[in-house]
Amino acid sequence: MSEAMEASVELFCRIGIEETTAQNIMVNPKVRSSVLAVIKEAGVQNGCNKSVGNVLYTVATKYPANRANALRHRPKFLSYVTSGKIKSHQLDAAFRYFSSDPEEFLVEDFERVCGVGVVVSPEDAELAVEKVLEKNKAKLLDERYKFNVGILLAQVRELQPFADFTYVKKVIDKKMYELLGERTAEDDVKTKKKKPKPEEVKKEEILPVEEVSPYSIFPKPEDNIGVHVEIRFSDGTVLNPANTKAILEKHLKATGGRVYTRFPPEPNGYLHIGHAKAMFVDFGFACDANGCCYLRFDDTNPDAEKEEYIEHIKEIVEWMGWKPFKITYSSDYFQELYELAVELIKSGHAYVDHQTADEIKEYRENFKESPWRNRPVEESLDLFEKMKAGLIEEGQATLRMKQDMKNENYNMLDLIAYRVKKASHPRTKDKWCIYPSYDFTHCIVDSLENISHSLCTLEFESRRVSYYWLLDRLNLYLPYVWEYSRLNMTNNVLSKRKLNRLVTEKYVDGWDDPRLLTLAGLRRRGMPATAINAFCRSIGITRSDNLIRMDKLEHFVRDELNKTAPRTMVVLHPLKVVIENLEAAEEVEGKRLPDDPSATYKMPFTRVVYIERSDFRTKDSKDFYGLAKGKSALLRYAYPITCVDYVCDKDGEVIEIRATYDAKKSIKPKGVLHWVPEPAEGARPLEVEVRLFDRLFLSEDPAELKDTWLEDLNPHSKQVIHGAFALDNLRTAKPGDRFQFERTGYFCVDPDSSAEKLVFNRTVTLKTSYP
Repeated sequence: MSEAMEASVELFCRIGIEETTAQNIMVNPKVRSSVLAVIKEAGVQNGCNKSVGNVLYTVATKYPANRANALRHRPKFLSYVTSGKIKSHQLDAAFRYFSSDPEEFLVEDFERVCGVGVVVSPEDAELAVEKVLEKNKAKLLDERYKFNVGILLAQVRELQPFADFTYVKKVIDKKMYELLGERTAEDDVKTKKKKPKPEEVKKEEILPVEEVSPYSIFPKPEDNIGVHVEIRFSDGTVLNPANTKAILEKHLKATGGRVYTRFPPEPNGYLHIGHAKAMFVDFGFACDANGCCYLRFDDTNPDAEKEEYIEHIKEIVEWMGWKPFKITYSSDYFQELYELAVELIKSGHAYVDHQTADEIKEYRENFKESPWRNRPVEESLDLFEKMKAGLIEEGQATLRMKQDMKNENYNMLDLIAYRVKKASHPRTKDKWCIYPSYDFTHCIVDSLENISHSLCTLEFESRRVSYYWLLDRLNLYLPYVWEYSRLNMTNNVLSKRKLNRLVTEKYVDGWDDPRLLTLAGLRRRGMPATAINAFCRSIGITRSDNLIRMDKLEHFVRDELNKTAPRTMVVLHPLKVVIENLEAAEEVEGKRLPDDPSATYKMPFTRVVYIERSDFRTKDSKDFYGLAKGKSALLRYAYPITCVDYVCDKDGEVIEIRATYDAKKSIKPKGVLHWVPEPAEGARPLEVEVRLFDRLFLSEDPAELKDTWLEDLNPHSKQVIHGAFALDNLRTAKPGDRFQFERTGYFCVDPDSSAEKLVFNRTVTLKTSYP
């Protein structure tokens, strides 16, 4: 352990955390950083008493830190803990208060909810216990110590919510002893509930449970009349952007009152599973409401966009099962955007600036106005026209929105609207040499396309004020904006920058590497789009930021493939078995799909078959159900075989098993083995390559590792097995076909396959730890 880690353990112990617990904290980077942050905010780096320390540890692990306001209020809350005003039995009430994400910390409300200053004396606690025991006395005398004490605790909590329940439990135990006396042997006998006989079971009509739509949280388009956000300016004025009745009516007339959404990817990379969630939200909501969803390419940066990405996105959207209402591009609106920029200048809400990028950054960080901020409108109009005409070089001028350079929100500090960029655009070619920014384009195109619901992830929440400020200044229709949590998955990364580095620096085998969570990678791995959509539906549309386990995605994939993937048998590490008493080959029948009796396939049962090497041991044990000398196992769909001997090579490795089979099936072994026969005497079975994939990163959240995230790559995330043996019915399998290899997992044929060699990717294993 490094010196820094040892220092952290020592610090945890100083606040009363047991050393074993402190060591466990160090294993989890997320918990470790949270505990360290809480200690610093509480100001107890020099230590504190154990009771306070235990409360601080609970705060670090259970506090609703995914709520922005709650996190802002945490230092104030911790002062209540360190001063002893909040104790462990008041934490649940405090957490409920902060889970509501209060914008302001209202001391009076907080102290009332948490019972700060409320003292429940031992006498008061005992009186509450006596009342509850009296209320339940008859049942207590009947059930004695089998009575559920949790019921008593809950009833005491109703009477005295701020009592110390460690003490309450002791009082209950004492009073029950006084009432019931010593426990008897009968008290410890568990009561078995009598199961009613079938004829005693009352048949009731089972009504189907109607699933609540995840989109029910969104308002109707006709309700978009209220104030969207309160924009507070540094001079004390307030702007409350809202649609006028006339603007809303015009919008509803254009849309027919239907829901209009958009899925707006930038064509500068491959889509990943986070985009699958966005598609589920955007396309799914429109589909659920019988509305329309645009596929809109946000193509305002000609340097980053490629036709390759545009075609990939179109293909993936279709593969995911979504059909766009229209495919549009931000570049379709370049003329309208330019004209609106001119309007913004004329109204005094935009100006041409000559600061460099570094100067703009410095001035914004120091809330300083540009020297050119208050230049005459005519001058900005003239310069903007020269920017458009290509008479001003890149970096010499930008068009900036004139917002509020003293505002607390960084996105109100005169954002850039246009830049000079003398680059050819994939669609407009050389028509334009000025390009609008995301902040200028996104909201305006939403409005021009009559989007009723502009849905995006939470990192855009702080941009809501600039979104509505701009539309208000241009007197345009205001869509309803809703932010939801982005998708984060364990043991992987979804950052475009990090994905690009993994691909370009050859840590993985391209954008469709099955270990990545790109949708191309998941498709190549064999995950069905319908299972990915079912997974997205299961996690819902919430604002809670959390880390979703890969197990959960795999659960939905496994659930679907279990119903749809044909069964077959493949031996990854073949071990030859010679069945000595089998004189002639015969045909046996395997099941292709378990729920379809007619779905079967034929295969020969021959004198030479191959089993998995791990299904044989030279030393037997009771918990092993494979073959060993003198032990039997059933060959799936065929006969029981018994090992009579085995042959080793010069190094002592087993290379062949000698066995006999039971033609009458009188032996009933516990073990069932998958196997592959020789297709003909002396002929080798079909050889295939199998690729097994594991988690790409060792840590659950590699993003927490900052600059060392690449060091966390799992060196065993990909294992390639050459020379696996497969049943002959796989010979005609095509790329994309999915199968269940019995006892092994679900697999998909990889595009690397050829007529000479089939390659299979493992999609998921058969077993799961979810839920």
